[in-house]
Amino acid sequence: MDTYGRPYPLHLTGELAPRVSRGLWLVKWLLAIPHYVILVFLWLAFVAVTLIALFAILFTGRYPRALFGFNVGVLRWSWRVGFYSYSALGTDQYPPFTLKDLPDYPARLEVEYPTSLSRGLVLVKWWLLALPHYLIIGVFTGAAFAGYDQATNDNAWAYGGGLIGLLVLFAGIILLFAGRYPRGLYDLVLGMNRWVFRVTAYAALMTDAYPPFRLDLGGSEPPTASAPDTGPLNPAPVAP
Repeated sequence: MDTYGRPYPLHLTGELAPRVSRGLWLVKWLLAIPHYVILVFLWLAFVAVTLIALFAILFTGRYPRALFGFNVGVLRWSWRVGFYSYSALGTDQYPPFTLKDLPDYPARLEVEYPTSLSRGLVLVKWWLLALPHYLIIGVFTGAAFAGYDQATNDNAWAYGGGLIGLLVLFAGIILLFAGRYPRGLYDLVLGMNRWVFRVTAYAALMTDAYPPFRLDLGGSEPPTASAPDTGPLNPAPVAP
């Protein structure tokens, strides 16, 4: 949500399963391999589609709806796989092989289609304006650590998991020995994932709404009423 309480155009939710297997997470990397292979090609297409959309927005001020729907589908697929595997471990229900939204799957993602987009912002928001967010989500995902290690030790794979991966590992260990997923830890992990996907959608030119510098915790989108009350967007002029 922005400072006026409006919900952010990207909506990410994840319903934690009442019972998550103690040990299945140890082999989910193997079970998810078919998804990982497909996602490699989907993300290559995502980059190509975003580049095409950049020129379309630059000349028309609109994101072609078919291209927008495809990129939302890639984000949706990625979130379902991440929720099942090592971005959350929130469910043991195997992710479907589809770009479509499935209301009965516990992890969902939607992005509101923008009626129009700024032609000027398209040239700077994906690199310059989003740079502060990249530094933050780089810590969440491990990209910051990997980049530093690549620059210093020529080994970009040493820190692949980031803070999200580390917290999910803690959750997996607790699951293994205690058979439960700490709710506070789950809410924090979901908040970090929500931040990552918001920035991804912004950088992919899918919205002009700048991502908030805020962890919106929990598996559901925060209610509008939780945003700070800053008054109306266009207050009525005071009579003289």
